[in-house]
Amino acid sequence: MKITISDKRKVQSIQDDFAEMFPYLKIEFFSTPHKVGAPSPKKLIRHPAATIGECRSKHNSGSITITPDMTVAELEQQFNEVYGLSVQIFRHSGKAWLETTVTDKWTLEKQNEQGKALSAKNPRDGEAAE
Repeated sequence: MKITISDKRKVQSIQDDFAEMFPYLKIEFFSTPHKVGAPSPKKLIRHPAATIGECRSKHNSGSITITPDMTVAELEQQFNEVYGLSVQIFRHSGKAWLETTVTDKWTLEKQNEQGKALSAKNPRDGEAAE
């Protein structure tokens, strides 16, 4: 999947594109980068209505290719190095979204599969698993 990066795009549109490929993951944009292996303060999350131009330090236009076999760390690094965007991937877990800081070396596909498994309804509750 290729995601176009330009100053006029909204954060929400990139989040929507990402969610189409990885429904149990979400990408959040932050006003400052996080340290490797460290969580990002939630108060620094950029609003979905913000433009990419408002969120970044490098104003290169282009596209980023995202593949299931990329690791979270590779994706976050590419957004930062090429486009000056501070992003963090979150994985769905039950009713919560967890930052993937401890599992940044996992592929996006593995993260998404884990999110799906953790988000399935408990069959013992009388509901079928998703």
